[in-house]
Amino acid sequence: MVNSEPTAHDRVKVGLEIHQQLDSKNKLFCNCKTVDSTEHDFTFKRILRPTQSEMGSYDQAALFESKKIKTVKYQSSKISNCLIESDEEPPMMVNTEALELVLAISLALHCTIEDELHVMRKIVIDGSNTTGFQRTILVARNGILDVDGIRVGIQSICLEEDAARIINEVKDDDESKIFALDRLGIPLIEVALEPISNTPLFITNVAQTIGRLLRSTKKVTRGLGSIRQDVNVSTNGGAVVEVKGVQQLSQLALVIEYETKRQDGLNVIAKELKSRKIDESKFLDNITDVSDLMKQSSSRVVKKILGGDSRFMGFVLRGFRGILSFEPYQGIRLGRELSEVAKSYGIGGVFHSDELPNYGISSKDVESLSSILNINESDAFILIGGPSVLLNTVVLELSNRIKKAFSGVVPETRSVRLDGVTIFSRPRPGSSRMYPETDIPYISIDENKLKELSKNIPQPWNVVIDQIHKKYGINKTLAENIFDSQYFSLFENIVSHTSINPTFIVSKLTEDLISLEREGYDSSILSHDELFHLFVELDKSRISKESIPIILEKLLKKEGGAVDQIISSFEYEGVTEEYVDKMINKIIEENEAVISQKGLDSIGLLMGRCMSILRGKIDGEKVNKKLVIKLTAHIQESKGSNTK
Repeated sequence: MVNSEPTAHDRVKVGLEIHQQLDSKNKLFCNCKTVDSTEHDFTFKRILRPTQSEMGSYDQAALFESKKIKTVKYQSSKISNCLIESDEEPPMMVNTEALELVLAISLALHCTIEDELHVMRKIVIDGSNTTGFQRTILVARNGILDVDGIRVGIQSICLEEDAARIINEVKDDDESKIFALDRLGIPLIEVALEPISNTPLFITNVAQTIGRLLRSTKKVTRGLGSIRQDVNVSTNGGAVVEVKGVQQLSQLALVIEYETKRQDGLNVIAKELKSRKIDESKFLDNITDVSDLMKQSSSRVVKKILGGDSRFMGFVLRGFRGILSFEPYQGIRLGRELSEVAKSYGIGGVFHSDELPNYGISSKDVESLSSILNINESDAFILIGGPSVLLNTVVLELSNRIKKAFSGVVPETRSVRLDGVTIFSRPRPGSSRMYPETDIPYISIDENKLKELSKNIPQPWNVVIDQIHKKYGINKTLAENIFDSQYFSLFENIVSHTSINPTFIVSKLTEDLISLEREGYDSSILSHDELFHLFVELDKSRISKESIPIILEKLLKKEGGAVDQIISSFEYEGVTEEYVDKMINKIIEENEAVISQKGLDSIGLLMGRCMSILRGKIDGEKVNKKLVIKLTAHIQESKGSNTK
């Protein structure tokens, strides 16, 4: 089969859309407070359906979502929601605070501001909006951003409302998704860039630069979920693939590299299909219900799928033998692409002849299927099992996706895993998804208003970082780390309420937490209140500096309860001066041979053994002072004995 090397970066175009929550007091179209609420007061359900655009056509992404036959459940809170979020009342006028901030940012990026701002409805029926659409406002266009001496074009800047927060996807009853409405309606700024042909590292720097510019306003929210990057990737001038919801900056390069590899792989598969001279109009054949045959299979997977109102369908792909499992690059297979489409409908029972026998499906089962479907030596077949109500739709979607394999890359929207691997979500939306909001009049922007707002243009991010460095006496690297983190406001709060060294605070909030995240822990579960309380307890000398990493780890492991409970478990009151003295004496006695050889140079070894016992129970500086005094005295005493 044909193979090739991945495309060079200068043959890859990447478009970025940066979405950042604005730290405004109220939501974009109502007076509700922008606060997270973990509790809800009432719930309601909706079935979302696509609507026609003004031109009488349906958006293909909306149609795709509508085929999934989903009922969506919403959780609402009196603290952060009103009838507007429930779509039971028209929206209010646009939040002035949020609008003025977006205008100031647009001026900072040298954009052309629109004379009139019109609220538009963007059709979204994945359940994330109760209305079936997202309200968005085009504010400015044609800006410029300088990154490492290279000019990057700003395509547009929009002000829009954030979507609802997904709680989970359920498999029982008629509910497919559950959303919380606390986040719905929070103002977002969207900065869309012109396509960039450069390295993933450069593109990551671009995203970081924009993020820093936004943070320099001190009017954006921080933390997981507050900033998201959508990445548009195309190779060799081909179809554009949109990857949504990249939350971690470190994911960007991984996404670009994976999508480049995936798209190159799909193009290689398309070349292989064309080299076989397969008739694109006739390769799909013999779509057959094979449920009765699969009922005879001993496969546990098959039996599980057939439980309830489910069945199996099979169809032939003429000339496709070996294509579905062909891997131009590791993990890139057409079979995997088809499986992702089926899973987007909630169907996991997709098998193909290139991977069978497997999953308990025997050689005998394969022979029987081949006979019923009339398989030739050069052919492949697809076997798909799932609920009867969805099966015909999914078979049709799979057949359409296979037809598109002849063209290589398919324009679509994909989600992303933490490792940068992308997963099919839905087709890309088209021009039919936008139409005017009829409940809100347009907003005029005059020159006087812009002159006034130009006074509020945020300082350059490097100036802000330099100010942090000087104000708190921390080095430039730590200043950047805390500025880029979600903990900057928390850091300032701790500094203003305690006497703890700012450098120590930054190192715990950034380096220590990053280290724990690398071990697989989720730091987003830590509330700012918990962390603030932890440092207050340190300032009161209830805990030692050495205990902070231990407590952080216990909090992330959810061991020992809240901060106060974990602190109590350390039993600090039991670590007396007498106890520490006895322990140090014992360690010196046990390591006489090392001390005799190294003298005071053995202090590091001895300190390590001391803290392995006392870690988290007493300040390391106190232990070190005691150890130095006792070790020095011990060495002098030993020398005196030897002289005699």
